[in-house]
Amino acid sequence: MKTLIVVIHPNFAASVVNKSWVKALENQPELYDIHQLHQVYADGKIDVLAEQQMIEKYDKIVFQFPFYWFNCPPFFKQWLDEVLTYGWAYGKNSGYKLEGKKIALAISAGIDEQEYRETGKYKYSMDQLTSPFEITFDYVKADYQKPFVFYGVEKESSTAWVEEGVTRYLRFLEQL
Repeated sequence: MKTLIVVIHPNFAASVVNKSWVKALENQPELYDIHQLHQVYADGKIDVLAEQQMIEKYDKIVFQFPFYWFNCPPFFKQWLDEVLTYGWAYGKNSGYKLEGKKIALAISAGIDEQEYRETGKYKYSMDQLTSPFEITFDYVKADYQKPFVFYGVEKESSTAWVEEGVTRYLRFLEQL
């Protein structure tokens, strides 16, 4: 079964890393379906029912986005708030439609990995900073996976570095 890749990038046209990931995924349409939220909902109005119906078709879902201001893009938070509704994703008499589905994050982070440590500049690990996603997906009984994070994009953007990110991302997806 294919993996759904939900891309949330507010400025995809200017992206280097996320764009390279999507290009690599597009070369394997038998394995991946790509859903770009900002392209589908340019007006910011999410079709909740369509999103829920789409999500129900997949057993593996990856949310791909750049990490900035120590969080996800606002449109991803809006998606979570609107799509993970009571009675569909959780709650009494719910179908828990995400139950057992493998859910992962694929994050491009500009800052070096060593800065995301208790002793680093930003004091918190990526696991700590992404814990709200883990809690959210645990709450709806999804099978949350450890995120894929590609660090250091601000300091290193050579073609070789970006290609290394593509290779590591595809390896992560294969093991999902």
